[in-house]
Amino acid sequence: MQMDSKVAMVTGGAGGLGEGIAKVLAQRGADVAVADIDLHGAEEVARQLAQYGHKARAYRADVTNRDRLQETVETILAEFGRIDVLVNVAGVIAATGFEDTVTSREEDWDVTFTVNVKGTVLASEVVAEHMMKRGAGKIVNIASHAGRGGGAGGGAYGASKAAVIHLTQSFALELAPHSINVNVVCPGTIWTPMWERIAERDRRNDPKKASLTGRQIFDQAILERCPLKREQTPEDIGKAVAFFASDDAFNITGQSLNVNGGTRMN
Repeated sequence: MQMDSKVAMVTGGAGGLGEGIAKVLAQRGADVAVADIDLHGAEEVARQLAQYGHKARAYRADVTNRDRLQETVETILAEFGRIDVLVNVAGVIAATGFEDTVTSREEDWDVTFTVNVKGTVLASEVVAEHMMKRGAGKIVNIASHAGRGGGAGGGAYGASKAAVIHLTQSFALELAPHSINVNVVCPGTIWTPMWERIAERDRRNDPKKASLTGRQIFDQAILERCPLKREQTPEDIGKAVAFFASDDAFNITGQSLNVNGGTRMN
């Protein structure tokens, strides 16, 4: 299979997008370390992954704290022996209270850049240290189509994801001498807990949407923004991640792949 004998660490793997990515990797033959600040959620995902016949373990991981993250990675290495693939999924859209606002607040800038940007940097640096010793590895970051162009009301989130795209290119250049590939997937519109928060904000702040459910607001966004008129799923993103993590992407590094039904074409 595409990921046979690979060991993948997925941050933010306890639910939503991270869970879907971990599922695809396990289906394709990978052993998966599910890492998340929500240990209970990570444990549940790991239990579900066991059905695919490969090793899956859950770990508590705080991507914003280098020392604690180092401890988590060392535990994973002790149990799995190595990390072939790091998938940086851990992320947030805004701070608490985001649903009641229409613009980014100072606390939104703080939390999105701490988790989305600093978290990606710390996880990449800690795991890359191990990969460099082995002279091989794949890092796949998760950004967003929001990082490919500006949008009203989500400046902090979009800017943090633009930073992840930029960091991907920087890390790709820095780690290329060690045969480590670094790429980024930019998801589009996916029904996850993060998007539920977006829908709730729209419902509270847009009188035209006040009577709609969150799912109805989401479906409307798909019809208005997406040329293919299809929602994207966590598994769609997982397939793109699996490609970058596979030997098929041996000569691909520093690249951004949109998986968004055509919402952004750049």
